[in-house]
Amino acid sequence: MKQLLAGRKAVVIDVREPWELREYGFIPGSINVPLGQANTALQLGPEEFNEKYGSEMPQQTDNIVFSCLAGVRSKTALDTATSLGYKDVQHYLGGWQDWAKNEQNN
Repeated sequence: MKQLLAGRKAVVIDVREPWELREYGFIPGSINVPLGQANTALQLGPEEFNEKYGSEMPQQTDNIVFSCLAGVRSKTALDTATSLGYKDVQHYLGGWQDWAKNEQNN
């Protein structure tokens, strides 16, 4: 995951609620799009997406990795993106819990 971010090879979308990011933390460089907004967000125009989420909108050809707390909501977001025609999508199975655990060990 770190290599993907460092090489800008993936767009990481965190589908947790904003309060969760404030309370627990987030993966640096990720975009916060709460799961309930994912379907709508991925269909916005690029300018509107940028305005609402403060980041460049992922293209349908981008490598997108969805993340949440433990991998449940990110799987739902992955299914949503796939149904909208996004091709190179995956989800971070361990989510924030895995990221935080690995960060503490480094």
